[in-house]
Amino acid sequence: MELGAHEAIDSSDEHALETIKDLTRGGVDVGLEFAGVVQALEFTYNATARGGKTVTAGLPHPSKMMQFSPAKLVAEERTLQGSYIGSCIPARDIPAYISLYQSGRLPVDKLMTHQLGLDDINVGFERLAKGEAIRQIITSF
Repeated sequence: MELGAHEAIDSSDEHALETIKDLTRGGVDVGLEFAGVVQALEFTYNATARGGKTVTAGLPHPSKMMQFSPAKLVAEERTLQGSYIGSCIPARDIPAYISLYQSGRLPVDKLMTHQLGLDDINVGFERLAKGEAIRQIITSF
């Protein structure tokens, strides 16, 4: 909410999907999933409206599989799209992100949960595995 959302729904709530569909009159036009958790991707796909697009940039373990109805994909004209590193073009996008950050329009500080030195990289990976971190910044100092 602090970053500009109008609504926040806890997906673990048993009525979360119904709440989203009520608020959006049938589902979201574009659903985004970045956690790399299959259940989160399935939830996002199911929250997407007829004709909508679900985009994921999360990378679940390669052995994990998503279950969905191909008939629903076709009959409801949905799109399921992957995005590797946000489909970034570094030469174009990194300077744009820096500019957005410097102008105060990309609040990286609010998205960061931890800073750590390179020597503590394994601590960072442990935090990720335990779900204790969202974005960690590795510094050289």
